[in-house]
Amino acid sequence: MPKRVDHAQRRGHIIDALVRVAAAEGLHAVTMRGVAAEAGMSLNLVQYYFDSKPQLMHAALERLEQQSHERWSARLARLPHPVTAHAFIEAFCAEALPTDGPSRAFHLVWTSYAVLAMTDPELAAQPFVEGPNRLERQLTDVLRQAQTDGELAADVDASVEAARLLAMSHGLGTSVLVGQRTAEAAEAVMRHHLTKLFGLPAEV
Repeated sequence: MPKRVDHAQRRGHIIDALVRVAAAEGLHAVTMRGVAAEAGMSLNLVQYYFDSKPQLMHAALERLEQQSHERWSARLARLPHPVTAHAFIEAFCAEALPTDGPSRAFHLVWTSYAVLAMTDPELAAQPFVEGPNRLERQLTDVLRQAQTDGELAADVDASVEAARLLAMSHGLGTSVLVGQRTAEAAEAVMRHHLTKLFGLPAEV
């Protein structure tokens, strides 16, 4: 009886190989042949699952995004319930910054992908911005609910603030990757902003 192949597992194995290559050499240096070698597979097998490098790179981005959301959910599950809007967004900020191996890999691939998509039509054609758009809508909904619950001032523009939180997390994350500041320093900046946003007492 022929051995049954777990195609999802094999796709995941290929994507993980791409992330390892990207982390070591940069996303710009990734090739299908290099990913195949890292995965211990033939190039033809990699191309069976992913027709092109842009398709593989986008699949990697989606997988890393999913894993990031799973870690975010795990953070939320450890918090006292009901989870406040402040705690919810603080957990998002903690996960969004590159403070460990998995979050660093996600931020590195996401940032590199964004830069390459600016000049690569094939990458730009992938639905790249839908992930950030979903997250921005989610944060907007949380902030609006916080206003309804009296946790956030009514005059805050929830959609603008959600966009600012995403922009801050991306910018601070990049500053950590390039060595401008430590992960701890970036976290302190985000906490300071959230303290002011929610009108909480300043940390001593």
